[in-house]
Amino acid sequence: MIRVLVVDDHAGFRAGLRTLLATAEGIDVADEAGSGEQALALAGRIQPDVVLMDLDMPGMGGIAATERLTRDHPHIRVLVLSMSDDDDSVFAAVRAGARGYVVKGARRAELVRSVQTVAEGGAVFGPALASRLVGYFSAGERAEPALPGLTPREREILALIAGHLTNPQIAARLGLSQKTVRNHVSAVFTKLQVADRAQAIMRAREAGL
Repeated sequence: MIRVLVVDDHAGFRAGLRTLLATAEGIDVADEAGSGEQALALAGRIQPDVVLMDLDMPGMGGIAATERLTRDHPHIRVLVLSMSDDDDSVFAAVRAGARGYVVKGARRAELVRSVQTVAEGGAVFGPALASRLVGYFSAGERAEPALPGLTPREREILALIAGHLTNPQIAARLGLSQKTVRNHVSAVFTKLQVADRAQAIMRAREAGL
């Protein structure tokens, strides 16, 4: 049984999704949330397999919520369900860790199939979105954003940060002291001009780490 958390700020739309998915074999709508903040709180408690995530919500939007969810609960898959299909929204969702992107208004069969595919570890973007993603990430200047001035060791540490390892875990993995790791992490943040690990992870993902 695939446990689904529905996240959308419109109660009527959530109710419609719940009704639609209730008729699908093997899918259980475990709960629903009206905001990104509520989604994060519920996800920790109910541990859904798939989160159906709207993007445009008051307070914490879907992109920020997706990034937090995929960082704190890597086993939870996020499937974006949005009215927007512009490039900026799609690419931002991918960078945040979404495993799929479906436009609102999709047929029931497509939505059910998307939930099942994402739950099984696949990715779903539909033919039109997929072709745009391929074009975007196949462009050399975008596929490998510069990681200016990083040493091989700093690149290695950035890759481990992208794998959600803590400083003590990185130190143990590389056989370094925690102080040395902290110094490397600080250097990485400075060179990438990022303020925290979340921003560093986004840069690492953009670079294909």
